Amino acid sequence: MSNILLTHRAAALVGAAILVGAAAFPFTIHSTTAMAASAPATAPLATNGSFADVVSVDKPAVVTIISTMKATDVSDSGSNSPMDEQFRQFFEQQGIPMPKLAPQPQQGERGMALGSGFIVSSDGIIVTNNHVIDNAIDIKVTLDDGTELPAKLLGADPKSDLAVLKIAAAKPLATLAWGDSDTLKLGDQILAIGNPFGIGTTVTAGIVSARGRDLHSGPYDDFIQIDAPINHGNSGGPLVDHSGNVVGINTAIYSPNGGSVGVGFAIPSDQAQKIVAKLEKSGSIDHGYLGVQIQPVTADVADAVGLTKAEGALVAAVNAGTPAAQAGLRTGDIIMTVGSEAVKSPHDLSRLVADLSPGAKEAVTVWRDGKTVDLSVTVGGNDGDQKQASAAKDDSKVQTGPSIGVALADLTPDVRQELRLPDNVTGAVVAKVNPDKPAAAAGIQAGDVIVSVNDKAVVSAGDVKTAIANAVKSGRKSVLLLIERGDQKTFIAVPFAAA
Repeated sequence: MSNILLTHRAAALVGAAILVGAAAFPFTIHSTTAMAASAPATAPLATNGSFADVVSVDKPAVVTIISTMKATDVSDSGSNSPMDEQFRQFFEQQGIPMPKLAPQPQQGERGMALGSGFIVSSDGIIVTNNHVIDNAIDIKVTLDDGTELPAKLLGADPKSDLAVLKIAAAKPLATLAWGDSDTLKLGDQILAIGNPFGIGTTVTAGIVSARGRDLHSGPYDDFIQIDAPINHGNSGGPLVDHSGNVVGINTAIYSPNGGSVGVGFAIPSDQAQKIVAKLEKSGSIDHGYLGVQIQPVTADVADAVGLTKAEGALVAAVNAGTPAAQAGLRTGDIIMTVGSEAVKSPHDLSRLVADLSPGAKEAVTVWRDGKTVDLSVTVGGNDGDQKQASAAKDDSKVQTGPSIGVALADLTPDVRQELRLPDNVTGAVVAKVNPDKPAAAAGIQAGDVIVSVNDKAVVSAGDVKTAIANAVKSGRKSVLLLIERGDQKTFIAVPFAAA
């Protein structure tokens, strides 16, 4: 079973899993009484420091979800999955130890995944995480009164990690009402209800620790970080506010030891509610797609291209034949707006585009050559999903770039062959990097090929030297280099060294 944060599959109902927060093990939350009213009950405000009244109203609407998966699905969901690799990269970038994985089911074994959900409609509509039911061949829901019912999957969306189920009950069911996650502030009290490790219904309290956490798991990453203890089995269960309304869906934890260390993550209700409505109606979501590789606009990048603010999404590459290419987007463009929405970061762009409907025409404003340029793009769909060396030795042709600390060489046939570069790659190769100069600090390496300088293509070391010198003369504090390294292109802004 893959138990890394957002991708959890349990090998046993209560087995010993070592990490993960919100999925693999049951978020067994029971509902105690069925309510006849079709509208969600309104829980009383917490009083005298006690959440007892809130819990008594909310608990009956929380359910346990048990998913059975084919043995092949379980064995294929090991720790080398793409999602696991994304989390490894995230932990490495943050300098955090990678949590240990739980034991994996063996080939031929049938896997069981436990999680939680909550009822949002008295006729049996249930919300949970996608990873709780992913690849399931059978799904059962246990109500708070112990009633076990088969569940039908109405729709699921891996990118947002949300799923909607339907059960047929003999009477109207207790429900939870959606709250407004946008009003949450750091320090606000919250409750998580669940069945950690399968021991029984458990309620934990805490506060909102942070907002807008990006775990690099998808375009919708905007997690609420909480310190209320949640453990294996809490996935898909509700995070409620002091009024008892759902403000989040418990989805993941960070844990170096298998237990809660007070770092949990929940999907905001304002994001989830919209996606749930679409899943309930159509069963799936077609996310928008542009076809660009993007990176942040740093202060040095902004200075290099003449922007007053370090905002937007810098286009590092445009994939051929994609909506972005057809719309005329170019490498080096900085995307500033999509439709009427401002783009302040690459994450903003990912979320905006993912929310667009394939086939829709949207206005896109980019920063190019020191001015804004308006483009029109026809958004693509899910089928266009993002896919998403030694130095030269000919010192006679090496030229030293001013003020950034690199030695450059032309791409001669010998150099091209040594670096195994195709004929269509043009530019200048970085022959040497002074470890004490800005280029080294910015990440430039020997063997990198400089393809453009400040958005202007270069074909020789002399071109690069001239372009950098012109940037110095124009008063820029940094220069924007497009680097080709292997099969990847990346923009790197390099500040000029002090004279």
